[in-house]
Amino acid sequence: MVAYAVICASNQNRSMEAHNVLRNNGYNVESYGTGSMVRLPGPAIDKPNIYPFGTPYDQVYKELKERDPTLYTKNGLLSMLNRNRSIKDAPQRWQEAKGPYDVIITCEERCFDAVIEDIYNRGQIYNARTHVINVEIKDNHDEATLGGQAILELVTMVEESTDIDADMSNIIQKFEVAHPSFPLLHTVTYF
Repeated sequence: MVAYAVICASNQNRSMEAHNVLRNNGYNVESYGTGSMVRLPGPAIDKPNIYPFGTPYDQVYKELKERDPTLYTKNGLLSMLNRNRSIKDAPQRWQEAKGPYDVIITCEERCFDAVIEDIYNRGQIYNARTHVINVEIKDNHDEATLGGQAILELVTMVEESTDIDADMSNIIQKFEVAHPSFPLLHTVTYF
């Protein structure tokens, strides 16, 4: 069974939407964030809600619901956190993940760069090849939903392959034709 990781900055919106979609379709998937802290929209652009990785989704949900239920319902944060707490306990940081994964899908170029740098710094402990693919997804609820479906199609193509390494170029090419609004980056590295 192919092992997948989906990654965004805070393990809240894009990676959790993809995690949910892939999990619901029976795939072996984990999700992570690459940031130093979990950042969520706050009452103003310069006043985000900041939490350490590992803070339970349920705790954040309850705190924000108590703080300003109207704001956080209107901006979709409570709905997102409700979904997240049904998937796993808390956001996880990529840099603390054990791995290895056969395919790692990031949702933003800076996360792609952070994952590659982190894997390189780990020193190829397992000597296991991994494909790192960035599907560039804007960080909003609508784009996360569309991106989750696009990632499902990408994973479905990977799962249909009998040789991921040999077929990856064709898989990427097919995906780019089907989803020109989600530009891809791809590299192969070793855990």
